[in-house]
Amino acid sequence: MNLKKIKSFAILALSITSLAVMFAACKGKDPNIVYDNDGEDQEPVNVVSIDSDIISTNTEPEEEEEVYEETKEGCVRSELTNEWIDEALENQRPIACMVDNELTALDHYGVNQADVVYELMNSTANGRITRLMCLIKDWEKIEQLGSIRSTRTTNVMVAGEWNAILVHDGGPFYIDNYIGMPYCNNLSGGFARYSNGKPTEFTEYVTYENYTNPNTGKSYNGLGKRIEAAGYSKEYNKYYEGKHWNFAKGDNKIGEFADAKDVKNIELPFPHNKSQLKYNDEKQKYEYYEYGKAHIDALDNEVTSFTNVILECISFTELDKNGYLTYNVTDSTSHEGYYLTKGVAVPITWSKDKPEGITHYYYKSNGKEIELNTGKTYIAFVPADSWSQLILK
Repeated sequence: MNLKKIKSFAILALSITSLAVMFAACKGKDPNIVYDNDGEDQEPVNVVSIDSDIISTNTEPEEEEEVYEETKEGCVRSELTNEWIDEALENQRPIACMVDNELTALDHYGVNQADVVYELMNSTANGRITRLMCLIKDWEKIEQLGSIRSTRTTNVMVAGEWNAILVHDGGPFYIDNYIGMPYCNNLSGGFARYSNGKPTEFTEYVTYENYTNPNTGKSYNGLGKRIEAAGYSKEYNKYYEGKHWNFAKGDNKIGEFADAKDVKNIELPFPHNKSQLKYNDEKQKYEYYEYGKAHIDALDNEVTSFTNVILECISFTELDKNGYLTYNVTDSTSHEGYYLTKGVAVPITWSKDKPEGITHYYYKSNGKEIELNTGKTYIAFVPADSWSQLILK
Protein backbone atom coordinates (compact mmCIF):
# COMPACT_ATOMS: atom_id res chain seq x y z
CA MET A 1 0.00 0.00 0.00
CA ASN A 2 1.49 3.35 -1.03
CA LEU A 3 1.51 6.51 1.06
CA LYS A 4 -1.40 8.15 -0.85
CA LYS A 5 -3.67 5.13 -0.14
CA ILE A 6 -2.61 5.09 3.53
CA LYS A 7 -3.57 8.76 3.88
CA SER A 8 -6.96 8.17 2.21
CA PHE A 9 -7.68 5.31 4.58
CA ALA A 10 -6.74 7.42 7.58
CA ILE A 11 -8.99 10.32 6.48
CA LEU A 12 -11.91 7.90 5.98
CA ALA A 13 -11.37 6.48 9.47
CA LEU A 14 -11.37 9.97 10.93
CA SER A 15 -14.66 10.81 9.18
CA ILE A 16 -16.39 7.70 10.52
CA THR A 17 -15.09 8.35 14.01
CA SER A 18 -16.25 11.99 13.93
CA LEU A 19 -19.80 10.95 12.89
CA ALA A 20 -19.94 8.42 15.70
CA VAL A 21 -18.91 11.02 18.26
CA MET A 22 -21.51 13.53 16.99
CA PHE A 23 -24.26 10.91 17.11
CA ALA A 24 -23.31 9.88 20.64
CA ALA A 25 -23.40 13.52 21.76
CA CYS A 26 -26.94 13.95 20.37
CA LYS A 27 -28.06 10.88 22.36
CA GLY A 28 -26.75 12.46 25.57
CA LYS A 29 -23.78 10.19 25.91
CA ASP A 30 -20.18 11.07 26.61
CA PRO A 31 -18.84 12.55 23.34
CA ASN A 32 -15.34 11.28 24.20
CA ILE A 33 -16.49 7.61 24.07
CA VAL A 34 -17.83 5.54 21.18
CA TYR A 35 -20.39 2.88 22.15
CA ASP A 36 -20.71 -0.36 20.17
CA ASN A 37 -24.21 -0.90 18.64
CA ASP A 38 -25.61 1.80 20.93
CA GLY A 39 -26.26 -0.92 23.53
CA GLU A 40 -26.65 0.05 27.20
CA ASP A 41 -24.75 -3.03 28.33
CA GLN A 42 -21.92 -2.71 25.82
CA GLU A 43 -18.37 -1.88 26.90
CA PRO A 44 -17.21 1.64 25.85
CA VAL A 45 -14.33 1.86 23.39
CA ASN A 46 -11.81 4.66 23.91
CA VAL A 47 -11.33 6.98 20.95
CA VAL A 48 -7.89 6.83 19.35
CA SER A 49 -6.82 10.02 17.57
CA ILE A 50 -4.95 9.74 14.28
CA ASP A 51 -2.72 12.39 12.83
CA SER A 52 -3.44 12.20 9.13
CA ASP A 53 -0.36 14.26 8.26
CA ILE A 54 2.12 11.95 10.00
CA ILE A 55 1.67 8.29 9.22
CA SER A 56 4.36 5.75 9.99
CA THR A 57 4.47 2.01 9.52
CA ASN A 58 7.55 1.71 11.77
CA THR A 59 6.62 0.09 15.08
CA GLU A 60 10.19 -0.34 16.35
CA PRO A 61 10.95 1.61 19.57
CA GLU A 62 13.55 4.33 19.27
CA GLU A 63 16.98 3.32 20.57
CA GLU A 64 17.77 5.24 23.73
CA GLU A 65 21.26 6.62 24.26
CA GLU A 66 23.07 4.82 27.08
CA VAL A 67 23.29 6.91 30.22
CA TYR A 68 26.77 7.16 31.69
CA GLU A 69 26.77 5.95 35.30
CA GLU A 70 28.81 8.03 37.73
CA THR A 71 28.48 5.61 40.64
CA LYS A 72 27.66 1.95 41.19
CA GLU A 73 27.26 0.39 44.61
CA GLY A 74 30.28 -1.61 45.72
CA CYS A 75 32.23 -0.74 42.56
CA VAL A 76 34.70 1.80 41.21
CA ARG A 77 35.82 2.51 37.68
CA SER A 78 39.20 0.97 36.81
CA GLU A 79 41.90 3.52 36.09
CA LEU A 80 43.15 1.22 33.31
CA THR A 81 39.90 0.61 31.41
CA ASN A 82 37.18 2.73 33.07
CA GLU A 83 35.15 -0.48 33.44
CA TRP A 84 33.45 -1.28 36.74
CA ILE A 85 35.56 -3.30 39.18
CA ASP A 86 35.18 -4.26 42.82
CA GLU A 87 35.91 -1.29 45.09
CA ALA A 88 38.40 -3.47 47.02
CA LEU A 89 40.67 -3.25 43.94
CA GLU A 90 40.68 0.54 43.72
CA ASN A 91 44.25 1.05 44.97
CA GLN A 92 45.71 -2.31 43.90
CA ARG A 93 48.80 -1.99 41.71
CA PRO A 94 48.74 -3.79 38.37
CA ILE A 95 51.34 -6.30 37.26
CA ALA A 96 53.21 -5.91 33.97
CA CYS A 97 53.96 -9.38 32.63
CA MET A 98 56.39 -10.11 29.80
CA VAL A 99 54.82 -12.57 27.34
CA ASP A 100 56.84 -14.38 24.68
CA ASN A 101 55.52 -13.67 21.19
CA GLU A 102 57.47 -16.21 19.13
CA LEU A 103 55.42 -18.61 17.06
CA THR A 104 56.60 -21.54 19.21
CA ALA A 105 55.21 -19.78 22.31
CA LEU A 106 51.67 -19.84 20.93
CA ASP A 107 48.99 -20.44 21.94
CA HIS A 108 49.03 -17.74 24.60
CA TYR A 109 47.14 -18.18 27.85
CA GLY A 110 45.50 -15.38 29.82
CA VAL A 111 46.38 -12.48 27.51
CA ASN A 112 42.70 -11.60 27.22
CA GLN A 113 42.67 -10.80 30.92
CA ALA A 114 45.04 -7.88 30.29
CA ASP A 115 43.66 -4.35 30.57
CA VAL A 116 46.47 -2.80 28.51
CA VAL A 117 48.79 -4.65 26.11
CA TYR A 118 52.04 -3.20 24.77
CA GLU A 119 53.73 -4.67 21.72
CA LEU A 120 57.28 -3.63 20.99
CA MET A 121 60.32 -4.87 19.14
CA ASN A 122 62.36 -7.12 21.40
CA SER A 123 65.43 -7.15 19.18
CA THR A 124 66.60 -5.79 15.86
CA ALA A 125 67.61 -9.38 15.04
CA ASN A 126 65.28 -12.23 14.01
CA GLY A 127 63.05 -10.08 11.82
CA ARG A 128 62.57 -7.53 14.59
CA ILE A 129 60.62 -10.02 16.65
CA THR A 130 58.21 -8.46 19.14
CA ARG A 131 57.26 -9.21 22.72
CA LEU A 132 54.04 -8.38 24.58
CA MET A 133 53.81 -6.72 27.96
CA CYS A 134 50.42 -7.30 29.61
CA LEU A 135 49.15 -4.99 32.34
CA ILE A 136 46.57 -6.62 34.60
CA LYS A 137 44.78 -4.88 37.43
CA ASP A 138 42.90 -7.84 38.93
CA TRP A 139 45.83 -10.27 38.99
CA GLU A 140 44.34 -12.41 41.77
CA LYS A 141 42.13 -13.97 39.07
CA ILE A 142 45.08 -15.21 37.02
CA GLU A 143 44.85 -18.95 36.39
CA GLN A 144 47.60 -19.25 33.77
CA LEU A 145 49.38 -16.40 32.00
CA GLY A 146 52.13 -16.59 29.40
CA SER A 147 54.36 -18.15 28.53
CA ILE A 148 56.59 -15.55 30.17
CA ARG A 149 60.04 -14.54 29.03
CA SER A 150 62.83 -12.03 29.70
CA THR A 151 62.45 -8.27 29.94
CA ARG A 152 64.27 -5.34 28.35
CA THR A 153 65.28 -1.89 29.59
CA THR A 154 62.29 -0.20 27.94
CA ASN A 155 59.81 -2.45 29.71
CA VAL A 156 61.22 -1.50 33.11
CA MET A 157 60.60 2.17 32.34
CA VAL A 158 57.11 1.61 30.92
CA ALA A 159 56.07 -0.60 33.85
CA GLY A 160 57.34 2.16 36.12
CA GLU A 161 54.91 4.71 34.72
CA TRP A 162 52.05 2.49 35.84
CA ASN A 163 53.65 1.75 39.24
CA ALA A 164 53.28 -1.89 38.16
CA ILE A 165 55.14 -4.92 39.48
CA LEU A 166 57.20 -6.22 36.55
CA VAL A 167 56.96 -10.00 36.06
CA HIS A 168 59.54 -11.67 33.80
CA ASP A 169 62.24 -14.30 33.58
CA GLY A 170 65.61 -12.59 33.55
CA GLY A 171 67.05 -10.42 30.79
CA PRO A 172 70.37 -9.18 29.39
CA PHE A 173 72.79 -7.41 31.73
CA TYR A 174 71.67 -4.09 30.25
CA ILE A 175 68.60 -4.24 32.51
CA ASP A 176 70.63 -4.37 35.74
CA ASN A 177 70.80 -0.61 36.38
CA TYR A 178 67.12 -0.23 35.47
CA ILE A 179 65.95 -3.07 37.71
CA GLY A 180 67.95 -1.44 40.51
CA MET A 181 66.02 1.84 40.29
CA PRO A 182 63.95 2.57 43.43
CA TYR A 183 60.72 2.85 41.43
CA CYS A 184 61.10 -0.72 40.11
CA ASN A 185 59.58 -3.75 41.81
CA ASN A 186 60.09 -6.97 39.87
CA LEU A 187 59.73 -10.73 40.11
CA SER A 188 62.07 -12.77 37.94
CA GLY A 189 61.74 -16.46 37.09
CA GLY A 190 60.72 -19.38 39.27
CA PHE A 191 57.10 -19.49 38.13
CA ALA A 192 55.09 -22.58 37.24
CA ARG A 193 56.53 -24.98 34.67
CA TYR A 194 53.94 -26.78 32.56
CA SER A 195 54.50 -30.01 30.68
CA ASN A 196 53.36 -28.80 27.25
CA GLY A 197 55.79 -30.68 25.03
CA LYS A 198 57.77 -27.54 24.15
CA PRO A 199 61.40 -26.56 24.81
CA THR A 200 61.98 -25.38 28.40
CA GLU A 201 61.99 -21.65 27.57
CA PHE A 202 58.37 -21.91 26.42
CA THR A 203 56.99 -23.74 29.48
CA GLU A 204 56.89 -21.05 32.19
CA TYR A 205 53.57 -19.45 33.17
CA VAL A 206 52.36 -17.14 35.91
CA THR A 207 49.67 -18.46 38.24
CA TYR A 208 48.17 -16.64 41.19
CA GLU A 209 47.79 -19.77 43.29
CA ASN A 210 50.63 -22.22 43.94
CA TYR A 211 51.00 -24.85 41.22
CA THR A 212 52.15 -28.46 41.25
CA ASN A 213 53.05 -30.05 37.94
CA PRO A 214 51.12 -33.36 37.82
CA ASN A 215 53.77 -35.00 35.63
CA THR A 216 56.91 -34.02 37.55
CA GLY A 217 55.43 -33.50 41.02
CA LYS A 218 57.37 -30.23 41.35
CA SER A 219 55.62 -27.33 43.10
CA TYR A 220 55.91 -23.60 42.42
CA ASN A 221 54.81 -20.58 44.42
CA GLY A 222 52.14 -18.49 42.79
CA LEU A 223 52.03 -14.74 42.30
CA GLY A 224 50.31 -14.13 45.64
CA LYS A 225 53.08 -15.84 47.63
CA ARG A 226 55.82 -14.30 45.49
CA ILE A 227 54.65 -10.73 46.03
CA GLU A 228 54.24 -11.33 49.75
CA ALA A 229 57.70 -12.92 50.06
CA ALA A 230 59.30 -10.02 48.18
CA GLY A 231 57.73 -7.56 50.61
CA TYR A 232 56.18 -5.50 47.82
CA SER A 233 53.16 -3.36 48.52
CA LYS A 234 50.04 -4.62 46.76
CA GLU A 235 48.74 -1.07 46.72
CA TYR A 236 50.11 1.97 44.93
CA ASN A 237 53.22 3.36 46.59
CA LYS A 238 54.93 6.76 46.62
CA TYR A 239 56.09 6.40 43.01
CA TYR A 240 52.53 6.32 41.71
CA GLU A 241 51.87 9.55 39.80
CA GLY A 242 48.11 9.16 39.53
CA LYS A 243 45.68 7.96 36.91
CA HIS A 244 47.17 7.38 33.51
CA TRP A 245 44.17 8.02 31.24
CA ASN A 246 41.35 10.47 30.70
CA PHE A 247 38.16 8.63 29.74
CA ALA A 248 35.21 9.99 27.80
CA LYS A 249 31.77 9.94 29.43
CA GLY A 250 30.01 8.03 26.70
CA ASP A 251 31.46 7.56 23.23
CA ASN A 252 34.38 9.75 22.19
CA LYS A 253 33.34 10.83 18.70
CA ILE A 254 36.78 11.53 17.27
CA GLY A 255 35.27 11.15 13.79
CA GLU A 256 34.18 14.79 14.13
CA PHE A 257 37.82 15.95 14.05
CA ALA A 258 38.86 17.56 10.77
CA ASP A 259 41.95 15.32 10.53
CA ALA A 260 40.08 12.09 11.33
CA LYS A 261 39.86 9.23 8.84
CA ASP A 262 38.16 5.87 8.76
CA VAL A 263 40.61 3.03 9.42
CA LYS A 264 39.44 -0.58 9.49
CA ASN A 265 42.80 -2.30 9.06
CA ILE A 266 46.20 -1.62 10.66
CA GLU A 267 49.32 -3.33 9.32
CA LEU A 268 52.31 -2.84 11.60
CA PRO A 269 55.90 -2.93 10.30
CA PHE A 270 56.89 -5.96 12.39
CA PRO A 271 58.23 -8.33 9.69
CA HIS A 272 58.63 -11.41 11.91
CA ASN A 273 55.08 -11.88 13.16
CA LYS A 274 53.30 -9.38 10.83
CA SER A 275 51.00 -7.90 13.49
CA GLN A 276 47.65 -6.55 12.31
CA LEU A 277 44.53 -5.12 13.88
CA LYS A 278 41.25 -5.52 12.02
CA TYR A 279 38.12 -3.62 12.98
CA ASN A 280 35.04 -5.68 13.82
CA ASP A 281 32.05 -3.44 13.04
CA GLU A 282 29.62 -5.55 15.04
CA LYS A 283 31.73 -5.60 18.22
CA GLN A 284 33.16 -2.10 17.57
CA LYS A 285 36.62 -3.33 18.50
CA TYR A 286 39.97 -3.88 16.83
CA GLU A 287 40.90 -7.56 16.74
CA TYR A 288 44.55 -8.60 16.91
CA TYR A 289 46.11 -10.81 14.25
CA GLU A 290 49.63 -12.19 13.89
CA TYR A 291 51.35 -14.92 11.89
CA GLY A 292 48.50 -14.64 9.39
CA LYS A 293 45.60 -15.49 11.70
CA ALA A 294 43.45 -14.13 14.51
CA HIS A 295 45.08 -14.25 17.94
CA ILE A 296 42.99 -16.62 20.07
CA ASP A 297 43.56 -16.88 23.82
CA ALA A 298 43.68 -20.58 24.69
CA LEU A 299 42.20 -19.91 28.12
CA ASP A 300 38.87 -18.43 26.99
CA ASN A 301 38.97 -19.33 23.27
CA GLU A 302 38.20 -15.72 22.31
CA VAL A 303 39.96 -13.44 19.85
CA THR A 304 42.08 -10.75 21.52
CA SER A 305 40.41 -7.38 20.90
CA PHE A 306 40.69 -3.75 21.95
CA THR A 307 38.45 -0.71 22.15
CA ASN A 308 41.41 1.68 21.93
CA VAL A 309 44.58 1.52 19.85
CA ILE A 310 47.59 3.82 20.25
CA LEU A 311 50.49 3.79 17.81
CA GLU A 312 53.69 5.57 18.86
CA CYS A 313 56.43 6.55 16.45
CA ILE A 314 59.56 6.17 18.59
CA SER A 315 63.29 6.05 17.94
CA PHE A 316 65.64 3.57 19.58
CA THR A 317 69.31 3.10 20.40
CA GLU A 318 70.90 -0.20 19.43
CA LEU A 319 73.11 -1.46 22.26
CA ASP A 320 75.18 -4.13 20.51
CA LYS A 321 75.47 -6.33 17.46
CA ASN A 322 73.15 -8.93 19.02
CA GLY A 323 70.18 -6.63 18.49
CA TYR A 324 69.58 -5.50 22.06
CA LEU A 325 68.12 -2.00 22.16
CA THR A 326 66.56 0.72 24.29
CA TYR A 327 63.70 2.85 23.04
CA ASN A 328 64.27 6.57 23.51
CA VAL A 329 61.13 7.06 25.55
CA THR A 330 62.13 10.47 26.93
CA ASP A 331 63.87 12.17 24.01
CA SER A 332 62.85 15.74 23.29
CA THR A 333 62.15 15.44 19.56
CA SER A 334 58.67 15.74 18.11
CA HIS A 335 56.69 12.53 18.53
CA GLU A 336 54.11 11.36 16.03
CA GLY A 337 51.36 8.84 16.60
CA TYR A 338 47.76 7.82 16.07
CA TYR A 339 44.82 7.16 18.33
CA LEU A 340 42.16 4.81 16.95
CA THR A 341 38.74 3.87 18.27
CA LYS A 342 35.36 2.93 16.76
CA GLY A 343 36.96 2.49 13.33
CA VAL A 344 38.39 6.03 13.20
CA ALA A 345 41.98 7.32 13.50
CA VAL A 346 43.27 10.77 14.47
CA PRO A 347 46.89 11.99 14.57
CA ILE A 348 48.37 12.52 18.02
CA THR A 349 51.61 13.55 19.68
CA TRP A 350 53.09 12.16 22.88
CA SER A 351 55.64 12.98 25.58
CA LYS A 352 57.26 11.36 28.63
CA ASP A 353 59.36 13.58 30.90
CA LYS A 354 61.34 10.96 32.84
CA PRO A 355 61.94 7.19 32.69
CA GLU A 356 59.20 6.32 35.18
CA GLY A 357 56.97 9.27 34.24
CA ILE A 358 53.53 8.88 32.66
CA THR A 359 53.38 9.04 28.87
CA HIS A 360 50.85 11.70 27.86
CA TYR A 361 49.05 11.67 24.52
CA TYR A 362 47.59 14.76 22.82
CA TYR A 363 45.37 15.40 19.82
CA LYS A 364 47.60 16.91 17.15
CA SER A 365 44.83 19.22 15.96
CA ASN A 366 44.21 21.07 19.24
CA GLY A 367 46.90 20.00 21.73
CA LYS A 368 44.38 18.67 24.25
CA GLU A 369 45.01 15.39 26.05
CA ILE A 370 43.14 12.51 24.44
CA GLU A 371 40.10 10.85 25.98
CA LEU A 372 39.83 7.10 25.64
CA ASN A 373 36.65 5.12 25.31
CA THR A 374 35.83 2.65 28.06
CA GLY A 375 37.58 -0.65 27.38
CA LYS A 376 40.96 -2.27 26.79
CA THR A 377 43.88 -0.57 25.07
CA TYR A 378 46.61 -1.81 22.73
CA ILE A 379 49.81 0.25 22.41
CA ALA A 380 52.46 -0.41 19.75
CA PHE A 381 55.94 1.10 19.80
CA VAL A 382 56.53 1.54 16.08
CA PRO A 383 60.24 2.12 15.33
CA ALA A 384 60.82 5.56 13.81
CA ASP A 385 62.96 4.09 11.03
CA SER A 386 60.00 1.99 9.81
CA TRP A 387 57.14 4.40 10.64
CA SER A 388 56.64 5.13 6.96
CA GLN A 389 55.85 1.43 6.44
CA LEU A 390 52.86 1.57 8.78
CA ILE A 391 49.67 0.95 6.80
CA LEU A 392 46.29 2.37 7.88
CA LYS A 393 43.41 1.66 5.55
